Amino acid sequence: MQGISASPERMNAQQRAAHIREVVMGRGDELRRRYPVLRHQDALGAAILAFALAGMVGSAALYLNGQLAWWACLLLNAFFASLTHELEHDLIHSMYFRKQRLPHNLMMGLVWLARPSTINPWIRRHLHLNHHKVSGSAGDLEERGITNGEPWGVVRLLMVGDNMVSAFVHTLHTPGWKAKLKRFARLMAAYAPLAQLHWGAWYVFLGFHGANGVAALLGTSIEWSASTQALMQVIDIAVVVIVGPNVLRTFCLHFVSSNMHYYGDVEPGNVIQQTQVLNPWWMWPLQAFCFNFGSTHGIHHFVVKEPFYIRQMTAPVAHRVMAQMGVRFNDLGTFTRANRFAAKEQAATEAVQGVKA
Repeated sequence: MQGISASPERMNAQQRAAHIREVVMGRGDELRRRYPVLRHQDALGAAILAFALAGMVGSAALYLNGQLAWWACLLLNAFFASLTHELEHDLIHSMYFRKQRLPHNLMMGLVWLARPSTINPWIRRHLHLNHHKVSGSAGDLEERGITNGEPWGVVRLLMVGDNMVSAFVHTLHTPGWKAKLKRFARLMAAYAPLAQLHWGAWYVFLGFHGANGVAALLGTSIEWSASTQALMQVIDIAVVVIVGPNVLRTFCLHFVSSNMHYYGDVEPGNVIQQTQVLNPWWMWPLQAFCFNFGSTHGIHHFVVKEPFYIRQMTAPVAHRVMAQMGVRFNDLGTFTRANRFAAKEQAATEAVQGVKA
């Protein structure tokens, strides 16, 4: 493996990105030689999925049997679901069973069932591969869909927490009623049927218990029908075992992802500018439910075909070479710049300097 002592001052952005790629891939190869089990990528992907699904079912069973507190079940299943998100991401890049369509598509279906809050993964594949081509631009529909580039405020906070709210906001911003209706129809098809059921159950849960809470504050109560109460028993259980975990996981992932990607003034094709490493200590509660995404996803932009567990293992080496080559770490100013790589004043200065040159 090549050392990481190259001088970035004498390298352009493409050369620095290539150097990062070489060092990280070399570290991955070294790990596979040291631990031969890592070469069995298909088996490892299937085993991780089995572990995650067994964990979700097991914690749900313990909760239903009164052996696990509701909050513990919710937190555990949010963690297990975060594993299935990483697997879906790897599957989108065809890292498991690439030439065996049946097990590949079976895994895609199972990770979708574990995360019903999300868009259809076969549709997401097109959005995500496009994300790598145009990351940081208006054409990056995947990151724009989770608020990358939006100014921070109440609206962005709501959009971060709910995929479909974000989709509706972007639909409203689409010029022309025909275009709005066309985009709305496409979004409904992309989120059907699981996300519609998931978010519908979530808002019914909030509405039902919110109404009861308001009534209690007013010193009265609402007489719900027997059928409504029976339905709510089912929804209450679903919120603990699958809906609530994915609401938490979604918020954590989207908050981290939308703030670690840059937008708007990124040089086309400049991978150095596309992401930062975002892992301050205070974000660890969020990282716990998106599998350390802020710390390791930037590595993926340089080495696309490494599975998520390899990224976790190569992170120490990857972070050193990324920092040396100019990748930013914990650039918290992005929260006030709406994900712009540079502040407006800096961007204007650079533009003037470019014209003079």
